[in-house]
Amino acid sequence: MAQAPDGVFPLASTYKQAVLWAVLREVDAGRLSPGERFDVSTASQSLGDYPYDGSNVRDLTERMIRHSDNTATDLLHRRVGLGAVQALADDLGLCRTRLILPTKAWWTAQTGSSPAFLAATGWDKATGQERARLAAAIDADAQRLRADVLQNRLNTYFDGTPDPADDLRVHNLSTPYEFATLLAHQHLRSGLSPDTLAWQREVAAMGYGRSALSPQGAGKVAAFAGKGGNGWRLLTYSGYLRTEDGRHLVYAFMQHGADETYTMPNTRAAFAWIGAGLGAVLSKP
Repeated sequence: MAQAPDGVFPLASTYKQAVLWAVLREVDAGRLSPGERFDVSTASQSLGDYPYDGSNVRDLTERMIRHSDNTATDLLHRRVGLGAVQALADDLGLCRTRLILPTKAWWTAQTGSSPAFLAATGWDKATGQERARLAAAIDADAQRLRADVLQNRLNTYFDGTPDPADDLRVHNLSTPYEFATLLAHQHLRSGLSPDTLAWQREVAAMGYGRSALSPQGAGKVAAFAGKGGNGWRLLTYSGYLRTEDGRHLVYAFMQHGADETYTMPNTRAAFAWIGAGLGAVLSKP
């Protein structure tokens, strides 16, 4: 069951699943220690709550997935390198998927607060080294902006006449088909060691989605990983599940340009659609 599988949509916070995978690959490579600790600075603080100083990598991965903490995400994304998250899509040939910007960077661009973004006439189509160069410049602008100032500028932007096309210019993006493909590889062909694979399974299961599945569907789930994202007229849910009889499924729901500014109340309708899709697949012999 699919609608607009090749349409391009903003990912919002569901992109954080890719950050988790990139972090664990860096742990396996020996370039990142699970016990490494981080302090929060004015530069690194993004919107919403933020972790206490001294949080380690494991703590940040849990906050990123369980609580969708934007600062935790940005700390990890920058630590592994902007390009390391983007490489997950590039290595799979997912040419319409952009995963390179931390959360604070895309909101800074959306409010017109990044000189680098305003000057980058080719950002939308940039790839490879040029995209990496521009992303680093946009993120540098974001780190010069206090989170409270950014929040006020976003409020002003969305109180005006926001253009949905701006979302496609600034957000991390994918198509339902491409992001489902990435999730299938993340959970079935991750290349992770046994220890980091167990870490991924434990943390990914903390993401939202299992409780929203129908009681009939949830009762057949042996393993689950999921994440949601919402924002101004955006709603995304994606995940992976393994059934008790050993079947593997992924799903990707992406809504852009909802009638409602605050989209969380659309969750029940979204999971009715997701559940119907999963049911259609599971009903096949």
